[in-house]
Amino acid sequence: MHRLLQFRNELVTLWRAFLAPETPIFLKGLMLLVPLYLVSPVDLIPDVVPILGWVDDAIVIPLLVSFIVRLLPRRAEARATRGAANGTVIDGEWRRL
Repeated sequence: MHRLLQFRNELVTLWRAFLAPETPIFLKGLMLLVPLYLVSPVDLIPDVVPILGWVDDAIVIPLLVSFIVRLLPRRAEARATRGAANGTVIDGEWRRL
């Protein structure tokens, strides 16, 4: 159950990092590989094999997502996770008077 929640949080982080301008283009391209792998007919184990084809996708996709999240620059990842608190990110400075 913990891994499923972690996977959900990683997907949200990837989506926000995809929209962030700080994320490098090559990482955005890697992020597009996740849905491409799901719809691609080329798999490690083809989906026509009754159960093993689906188990293959259930293992490879979370590993791919975790790998890409680890490659994110700290600034883009911080912005993606910081926006999760209230849905928006507002950068600025403040002073105490």
